[in-house]
Order: sequence, then C-alpha cells, then structure tokens
Amino acid sequence: MRGRSWLVNEGGGGTGKGGTSPIVGRVVHGAAAAALRWRVALLLVPLVYVALMLVLVGWWNLEAMPARVGVAILKRAPPPGSVYRSPQVFRKLWPFMQSDFNHSNALMMAWHQKTTQRWKPCLRKRLLRAELSPSNGFLIIEANGGLNQQRLSISDAVAVAGILNATLVIPIFHFNSVWRDSSQFKDIFDEEYFIETLKNHVRVVKELPLDILQRFDNNISNILNMRTKALSSKAYYLQKVLPKLLENGAVRIAPFSYRLAHSVPSSIQRLRCLTNYEALRFSPPIRTLAERMVDRMVKNSSSNGGKYISVHLRFEKDMVAFSCCTYDGGQQEKTEMDKARERGWRGKFNKPGRVISPEANRRNGKCPLTPLEVGMMIRGMGFGKTTTIYVASGKIYNAQKYMAPLRQLFPLLETKETLASADELAPFKGHSSRLAALDYTVCANSEVFVTTQGGNFPHFLMGHRRYFNGHSKTIKPDKRKLVLSFDNPNIRWDRFKHHMQEIFRHSDLKGVGLRKRDASLYSFPMPDCMCQQAEA
Repeated sequence: MRGRSWLVNEGGGGTGKGGTSPIVGRVVHGAAAAALRWRVALLLVPLVYVALMLVLVGWWNLEAMPARVGVAILKRAPPPGSVYRSPQVFRKLWPFMQSDFNHSNALMMAWHQKTTQRWKPCLRKRLLRAELSPSNGFLIIEANGGLNQQRLSISDAVAVAGILNATLVIPIFHFNSVWRDSSQFKDIFDEEYFIETLKNHVRVVKELPLDILQRFDNNISNILNMRTKALSSKAYYLQKVLPKLLENGAVRIAPFSYRLAHSVPSSIQRLRCLTNYEALRFSPPIRTLAERMVDRMVKNSSSNGGKYISVHLRFEKDMVAFSCCTYDGGQQEKTEMDKARERGWRGKFNKPGRVISPEANRRNGKCPLTPLEVGMMIRGMGFGKTTTIYVASGKIYNAQKYMAPLRQLFPLLETKETLASADELAPFKGHSSRLAALDYTVCANSEVFVTTQGGNFPHFLMGHRRYFNGHSKTIKPDKRKLVLSFDNPNIRWDRFKHHMQEIFRHSDLKGVGLRKRDASLYSFPMPDCMCQQAEA
C-alpha cells in the first residue's frame, strides 16, 4: 500500500540492503496507529465535556468578556419570564393588532351575572339601634399612610370604640414622609355626615373636651399611648386597653393601622362596614369634582353605552424602586432607582447578606406592570381601541417614555389631568389623599376595573364594588403567567390573544367572594355585611 511505503520495504518480508526489519516495521506501525487514536481521543474529550455540561446544567449562551481579556465565558440563560422584553413583543405584534378587526366586544359581553341570586347590603336590618350606655372614656387614634390606609384605620377605630364602649375623637392624620399630605379628616371626609351616620352605634366628637384635656396639661401627647400589637383581638382590647381607659378617662393608640384582627364577632364587623361604606363620604369639594369627572367619562364613552374601563397603574418611581425590578432604562435607570431606594428606605436594601434578584421578582409576578404591558394585556383580552380608559395613578415614572405606547393602543385614554381642568385640580395639588379620592370615585363607577399591583387602593375598591354592585367586575391578572407571554418576541398574535383571554377568564370574573376567616372585610364584605336575596 502506497500510504505505508515509508514503513516497510516495497519488496516484501526479507531484509535487504538498506531495508528495514519486519518486526521493527510492525512496532513503528503500531505506535503510529496508537498515536493517531490518542490524537482523535484528545480532540473528542472537550466536545464530550461540553455536551455533558449542556445536559447537566442546561442551555448556555456565550457572552463576550471585555476585549482586553480576549476570551469568552459561558453564562446560563435566564429562565422564561425573567427579562423585560415587552417592547420587542409589542413591536412584533403591533401590525397584527392594527389589522385585527375581529376582536370580541369585551366591554359589553364580559360580565354574566347570575339572575337567580344577588347579594345586597343589609346593614340597616342587622345593626341594632339600642340606646348607648354611658361612655367608658375617650379613644384617640392616629391614622397613617395614604387614603385607603386611612380608611382602614378609621373604620377599625370605630369598631374598637364599639368594643370598648368608648367615645371616639375624630382621628388625627399623621404626616407621612412618603405621601407628604398635610390633609386632616375634614379635608377628605364629610365630618358632620360621619358623626351623624354613626350616632346610634358609636359616639364621635370632633375634639377632646376641654376638661378632659386639662387633666393632661392640655397636651394630647401626655395621654397614655397603649401601642397595641398588630391585629389584636377583641379580648386583648377588653383585657388590656379597657382597664386603662376606665382608669385614665382617655387612651391614645398611635400609630393605629392594622391594629384590629380580621376575625371579630359579626356585630363588630358590621360597625366596620357601616363606617367604610356608609359613614366615610368624601368631603363636598371632592364629591363635586369627582361627580363631574364621572359624568365626563360616561359622555366620552357614549359609543360604548357610557361604559368605560378604569386601570389602577402602579408605576410611580417609588413603587418601581421598592420592587427592585429592572426594565429597559440601563445605567440611568439603575442610578435613579438606587437613589430612590436610599431616599425612601434608608439602608433597607443594602443590609449585609441581603440578595436582590430582579429576574426572580419578575418570574414571581412581583414587578409593577408597565403602561405598555397593561395596554397589550387589555388589547389581547378583546377590548378594542375605541374603549375609553381612565388611568388612576400617582406620577408615572418616566411618563413621557412609558405612557406613549398605552396611548397608542388606546387613544381614548383619560387621567385626572386630562379629565379635569388645571383650575379644577388646583385646590387638590400637593394633597395625595384628595387626588386619590378623585381616582377612587371614577374607578368605583367604571364598568370594568383593572388592578395591576395590589395594595390598599384595589383591595378597598374591590370591596366597594362588591358592596354596591353585588359583584366586583374586576380584572386581577395572574402576573406569573402574564410575564411568560411578554417574554417571547416571536409569539404569534393569535397565540398571544389566547393567553390573554385565558388569564381574563381565570381572573376575578365572578366577583362574588365570601370572606374567609383571616381575610379582610374591606375586600370581602360578604356575608358579614350583605345578604343573599332571590331576584323577583
């Protein structure tokens, strides 16, 4: 064979002049073959290693290191739903959204209420109007937080006053470093109406009587502050707080937020409902403007029978910062969020050992939805571009950038600033709770309410809609499923719509929800404060 002529004589087996021994030839041949096999094996080892790593660890991506290093490293690709890819998905789907005229009229067809049974408020029947026994003393509380945390504190305070048979002093509002609203009770709520509505059940006074205040050197701070534990029971108030009330004639609980257990006797639950749904009417200036805004929304929605959607959008800078989620703002966004976290929650996010994972937060549905994501979701659910939408929110982070695609998806979009004139809003500027009251009223009257991030606002609003409408008409999306659709830039429009409509169907469409033992009455007023009545 010519390929081996350099190993043996062409003339066969003998040794000749200048020839090579057959034994030597075989040895040389074997060594060469072995070397060849080893060379092939050495080439295969790295390939086998990489293949094993792919199987054991998962799919990997090559990410180039800095040029000065001149090598590449392997980095594991994030699981689906970890990265904010919604703008890429939108760019892919936008032409199909524009050309899709075959969507269902979701605004008209979404809600199918059972006609056989309906839940209605029945507080008037259930609350006994017995003559009040002599008061055991005065209860002073300090409400904190935003509008709906204030509502919670006030309603719980009335309930505690009922437990203690105490006279409630109109609650003091604590100036919050986040909300920065100096409003007091009468600026937000109708004080006279509050006292009148509760007069047969709990005594309420505007101020501590002068003779009582003089006992404490005219300084409320000298009154004993009980500092009760969170979610305290009725028994706790009777055993720990009542003796001090009887001894001193007045007690103070500050701060007072989430200080009463969810599960208390039905008579106490009804006091909570009476306060939240009946007695806490907004002040006349708020009611007047809010009613005008509702009328304007109905007029703007005439092509849909006066029906509109409201969206509670939680995409303010503080909310984005607190979530520790990342979007597409790069280094500038990171710098802004780091500053906001340090300003609002000094040192909270920099504690030793604390690990923050924006990717895990997104996968777990903890990231605030961007206006773009809300718009794509609603459009995919079957609400067309002629749907009128009211957006309730604080100041949107980087609004010029993030609100533009939502307006592109829904041109008939309104906010406080577009629905009311600058002159109408002027008395409310700088007062977040009063502005939130305007949002609350417009959302309460919408045909559909969309909640995107949780918190007291949607929880109270869902309870409000259940109490007054019998069902909530609320879209509460499963965000863990939602991010999977937003993660795939190659998803087809029909597939995307299918996913959104599945989320829509599995959302809070029934509306009717009975309160479980440890659930909040302010979200689930059934059955404590409502009765089931057969339709005629």
